[in-house]
Amino acid sequence: MPARLTDVLNRLGIETPTPIQRATLPDALAGRDILGRGRTGSGKTLAFLLPVVARLSGGPRARAGAPRALILAPTRELVAQIDTALQPLAAAAGLTSCTVFGGVGQNPQVAAIRRGVDIVVACPGRLEDLLEQRHCSLAQVKVTVLDEADHMADLGFLPAVRRLLGQTPAGGQRMLFSATLDKAIDVLVRQYLSKPAIHEADSAQSPVGTMAHHLLHVERDSRLPVLIDLSSAPGRTVVFTRTKHGAKALARHLNRAGVPTVELHGNLSQNARTRNLDDFHTGRAAALVATDIAARGIHVDNVALVIHADPPADDKAYLHRSGRTARAGSSGTVVTLATTEQLREVTQLARTAGIKPTTTRVASADHPILATLAPGARSLTSPTPAAVPEQIRTSPGGRSSADRNRDTEPTPRTGRRRARRPAGNRSQRAGRAAVSTGRATASTGRATASAGRATASTGRATASAGRATASAGRSTASAGRSTASRPPAATAGTSSPEHEAGPPPAERPKSRPTHSAAMFSAARRAR
Repeated sequence: MPARLTDVLNRLGIETPTPIQRATLPDALAGRDILGRGRTGSGKTLAFLLPVVARLSGGPRARAGAPRALILAPTRELVAQIDTALQPLAAAAGLTSCTVFGGVGQNPQVAAIRRGVDIVVACPGRLEDLLEQRHCSLAQVKVTVLDEADHMADLGFLPAVRRLLGQTPAGGQRMLFSATLDKAIDVLVRQYLSKPAIHEADSAQSPVGTMAHHLLHVERDSRLPVLIDLSSAPGRTVVFTRTKHGAKALARHLNRAGVPTVELHGNLSQNARTRNLDDFHTGRAAALVATDIAARGIHVDNVALVIHADPPADDKAYLHRSGRTARAGSSGTVVTLATTEQLREVTQLARTAGIKPTTTRVASADHPILATLAPGARSLTSPTPAAVPEQIRTSPGGRSSADRNRDTEPTPRTGRRRARRPAGNRSQRAGRAAVSTGRATASTGRATASAGRATASTGRATASAGRATASAGRSTASAGRSTASRPPAATAGTSSPEHEAGPPPAERPKSRPTHSAAMFSAARRAR
C-alpha cells in the first residue's frame, strides 16, 4: 500500500482493515481479478478504491474522453457515496474523478470527461448514453469495478453491464463485489473475469453480532402510534416501506406528529433526493422514510434503528435494509412491524434469512418494549401523536390505507375522462371570458349608436323628401288651375320629340293638358 494512501486512512481514523479488506487487498493490489462477497457495511468500498488508486498512481495523464478506471454502481446515491469516499484518496495520489448518472443534465458530466479524468464512477444507463453520443471511450480503461453486482442484476442492468465490460480492454483488471453471489453473477464471472481470486468474508446468512432483531406483532390501529414513538427517540432512524406512495404518506404523518422526517424514493428528482439525504446526514431530519432504493449503498453514520414498516419482499431485501445500521462494527437494532395477517409471512422470511428475531405482541405505543428498543426521551417538535387525523394501515400485500385516502397523492384515472383542472385556471378563464363579453357589449353599443344616428339621418332625409313632395304637389295643383282657366287650342295629331322630353312650361303649346282626375285629387289631398 502506498504510504500517502496510508496517511489518508490514518487521518480518517481508519487503522484496522475489515475482514473483506484484509482478504482482498493483497490480490487486488497485485492486479488479479477479484470476486469478493461482503455483507452490507463490511467495508467493500475501500476494498476496491484503494487498489484502483494505487494502481493508477504514477501513470500517464488521462486523455480527453478516455478514463483509465471505471467503477459501476446501480444507483445514483451509491455513485455519489463512492465518489465521496474516493476524493481524499484521489487527491493524495494526484488523480481526478467524476460521476456519471441520470436524473440531471449531462453537459457538466460531458465537460468533465472531455477535460480528461482518471476515474469515472457511473451508473450503466447514463454511461451508455454518453458512449453512444461518442463523448466517452472505454478503450483506455485499466481497472474496472462492479459494485453491488447482485443489485444490478435485480434491477435488470446486466445486459448494459455486459455491453460496457465488452468495451473495456480484455487484459485489464476486473473486480466484482457484491453482498450476495447468485446465478446471475456467475454469468458475469465466467464471461469477464480471468482466474479470479474469490474471497467471502462472511456467509450469506451469517448474522451481525452487534445487530439485534425484533418482530413486533401489532394491530393496524396501533401501527402508526408505534412508528411515531420509535422514530421520536434519540438517534437516527431509517424506516422502510414497500411503495413510493407509502413512503410519501408515512413521511407526511410523521412530520405532522412532530418527528422531523424526509423521504427517499424514485418519484423524487435528483436534487430533492440529494437535499433530503443531506438533511438526514446533518441531523436536520431525525428520520428517513425510504423504499428499497436506499437499501443498497446509502451509508449514514450512527443509524441506531432500522424499522421495516412494511415487511420486505424477500430475505435479500431484509438483509440489505437491515444493513443500514450496525455498520463497521457499531451496534444497531432492527425492528419489523407485522399485523396478524402478515405474521406468518414475516416469520418465514426471517427463517430464510437466517434470523431469529425476538417476537413481542404490542397493543399500543405505551408498551415498555418500545423504550427498550429505542431508549431515551421522546422529542416531538409540534403536535402530539393524538393530533394525527388518520392512522396508516397496512394490508397483507404491503399497501397502506393512507395510499387510498384523501391525504395522499391522487391515483391517476384511466380512460378518456379528463383530469380536473386547478381552480386558479378556471378563475383565469372566467376572467378572460368576462373581458371578452365586455368588449363585445361595448362594440354592440357603438354599433347601436351608429344605427341610431343612421336612422335619425334617414328620418331627416324622409322628412325633407316629404316636404319636397308636398311643395311639388302644390305647384302641380296651381299649374292645373291655371291651365284650366285658359281657352282650348288645336293640337297636332302626333306628339313631337320635344313634347316627349317634357319642355319647360313656358315653351309648352297652349293646348288642353292630358292630366287625369286622379292627379288633381292627389294634389288636393297633399294641400
